[in-house]
Amino acid sequence: MPVASFEEIQSRIGTEIGVSDWIPIDQQAIDTFADVTGDHQFIHVDPEAAAKTPFGGTVAHGFLTLSLLSQMAAGVMLIPPTIRMAVNYGFEKIRFIAPV
Repeated sequence: MPVASFEEIQSRIGTEIGVSDWIPIDQQAIDTFADVTGDHQFIHVDPEAAAKTPFGGTVAHGFLTLSLLSQMAAGVMLIPPTIRMAVNYGFEKIRFIAPV
């Protein structure tokens, strides 16, 4: 994680701080997430049935996408040098506006 002073972090409020690397999501990852969460809705785990939907194939779970935010943020999140530990405080106004 990039290190930055509190002042630098404060000056960047409202600006883009970076873009993460791409994270490939294959059907095996989707199926594993379905097994862990118990969400086996066909749109996620049945490629044949999902192909007949407007999406044209399976769609990753919204919460699978959300669960990757920690990994995506790790490379771009600015951390003050005096911080030894941080916790995820949560998110506000999360919406799944496009299929993945």
